[in-house]
Amino acid sequence: MSSLIPDSHKDLLKRPIIVSFATIMPDGHPQVTPVWCNYDGTHIIVNATANRQKHRNILERPQVTLMAFDPLNQFRFIEVRGVVEDITSEGGGKNMNELALQYTGKPKRYGIEAPPRDVEERILYKIKPVKVNVAN
Repeated sequence: MSSLIPDSHKDLLKRPIIVSFATIMPDGHPQVTPVWCNYDGTHIIVNATANRQKHRNILERPQVTLMAFDPLNQFRFIEVRGVVEDITSEGGGKNMNELALQYTGKPKRYGIEAPPRDVEERILYKIKPVKVNVAN
């Protein structure tokens, strides 16, 4: 399939759906964690903190995979294999506030009205899709 996200499945990366995010451990085993994400039309953006195992894994091995299942149809999914092209703390706190509102409907502890948390606490990983598999 194309390395671009098909229009038919973009909603799975834009809706508040928890996605499975796989990175590669030093011993070669996959490490999978549930994450919130955004899709900007080019990159899938995952937000995490620098003290997480996934951060250490990405720094050493930037190949990652995300998988999102449609909560209304368990047979509809998107799997995106990609490479982390950019790692930045710029906008990390703001992005976390936006994600909290999108996924929970409220500011949560990241308070939209409050200033964003320390930017250093939140890291953005911009993932370029390399291979995409979908099912309806």
